[in-house]
Amino acid sequence: MTSSPRCAAARLCFLLARLTAVLGLSVCGSASAYNGHPKLVVAIVIDQVRGDYLERYRDQFGDAGFRLLLDHGAYFPNCNYDYANTRTAPGHSTLFTGSYSNGHGIAANEWWDHKKKRMVTSVEDDATKLVGVTGDKAGASPHNLLADTLGDELKLATQGKSRVFGVSLKDRAAVLPAGFAGDTAYWIEPKSGAWITSTYYRDDLPKWVQDFNSSRPAKYWDRDWKDAQGALLRSTAHSKRKNGEEAAFFEVVGSTSLGNEYEFEFARELVAYEKLGLGPATDLLSISLSPNDILGHQVGPDSPEMRQMALDLDKELADFFNFLGHQIGLANVWIALSADHGVSSLPDAVKKLRIPAANLGGAKLEAQINAAITAKFSSGHPAAYVKLDYPLAWLDQDAFAAAHVHEHDAEAAVGEAMKLAGVRDYYTKSQLAVGEVPNTAQGRKYLNSYSPEGSWYVMGVPDIYTVGPATGTDHTSAYNYDTHVPLAFYGLPFQPGTYRTNVEPVDLAPTLASLLGINAPTHSIGRVLTEALAPQRRGTAAGEGQP
Repeated sequence: MTSSPRCAAARLCFLLARLTAVLGLSVCGSASAYNGHPKLVVAIVIDQVRGDYLERYRDQFGDAGFRLLLDHGAYFPNCNYDYANTRTAPGHSTLFTGSYSNGHGIAANEWWDHKKKRMVTSVEDDATKLVGVTGDKAGASPHNLLADTLGDELKLATQGKSRVFGVSLKDRAAVLPAGFAGDTAYWIEPKSGAWITSTYYRDDLPKWVQDFNSSRPAKYWDRDWKDAQGALLRSTAHSKRKNGEEAAFFEVVGSTSLGNEYEFEFARELVAYEKLGLGPATDLLSISLSPNDILGHQVGPDSPEMRQMALDLDKELADFFNFLGHQIGLANVWIALSADHGVSSLPDAVKKLRIPAANLGGAKLEAQINAAITAKFSSGHPAAYVKLDYPLAWLDQDAFAAAHVHEHDAEAAVGEAMKLAGVRDYYTKSQLAVGEVPNTAQGRKYLNSYSPEGSWYVMGVPDIYTVGPATGTDHTSAYNYDTHVPLAFYGLPFQPGTYRTNVEPVDLAPTLASLLGINAPTHSIGRVLTEALAPQRRGTAAGEGQP
């Protein structure tokens, strides 16, 4: 079979990078962030990619996308989060801080704010405003993080010379990886697809972003997404929701592989216009690819659409790596790839194999729990005691205070009501705060999920393959299908190979920090993956391949 020009170009870039390493043709005497070696670190996080996906589709991938990391990088197929709150915001925080929620403080995508009497997101910040949209809407920032990030330490080490950017369709997946000191985090306005940011970073959009927004989103509407045989999978034609509102760019384009194409197009513009990799110190770019998650919730991990999403993403990765090779040179780039969480198979598909599974229906469950608490504490006077984000229940402290119930008793009562509603077990915030958990693998996972953020809460332990939505699937458990994610590195310091040791996503940040010669993030608990580091060769840049 004849190789495509894209694959051939990527292979050439790879061979040149390796030749540079072997011959010691480094342009500088030491490999560290301080002198810009590597020139750029790219961290790619694929939202909702289970660790088994790369093995499942490996023989269907081309040479220059995923297999650049699988065949020519250090690949860890046995990587698992050691916590239970497998959501997007905690996952991205964990990857870039090297700590779990009990270190970085982000326990969920959103939580109940008892002062505002509503749910708030992990990154919304009333002290900032959105940039790139009309109106006076609250912006976003990393102000809820309790730990710093790899990018923050990179900025500190180089006195701000390094540049750090975060890109995602989702605000939390752009903001949290960029950290406190990031130059800018970019995400999209959901309805239009325009790229926006917050006054936390800057007061207006750069001209190149304005130009992008004026022309690029439109070309992603009204297109067909087809599989390799030409069968139509989805269309991005303008459509209406059930309530009559216009469907948003985020949900229409974002649920197809065109959403990944859109993100990479923006990332290429960012690299070119911000001149990443051309400065005096190492730069860092985080790209979080959201479409896998947007689609995966609807159709589950075993659907034809998800297979095609993976194969299309493989081609997009190849194009992006080829771009980096031409723009900067792959010998000057390190790449890390992982995911923020996995996902459960569709419960309906699981049940066909006689494995227990269920779609519970979160609204129905929330009503059941509130009814049980009302009967216990305020019979005849219904109250909204609990806001459920299954299997996590947020308690309205004021509602319990009106019933003269303190935190410990309130959380215990909610936990028991959750058990009656179908969860297997539970852990309360007050219990986790003082470490009162069994000395078991499960106990440790829930202890790692603790955060002081938000109101009182109870973390339910769901039954296997039991999810909150009434349809589709979800991820928010301590089971392997939710915790198992890929982890891979590419670059001169890494010894190519498949390493089947048990590793964790918290290992990504300290490994890169050590190789860059900078401090690991403040709360990092991960280890440096020394087994995957290439031995230092005489004549190569001092420090390359060394922890």
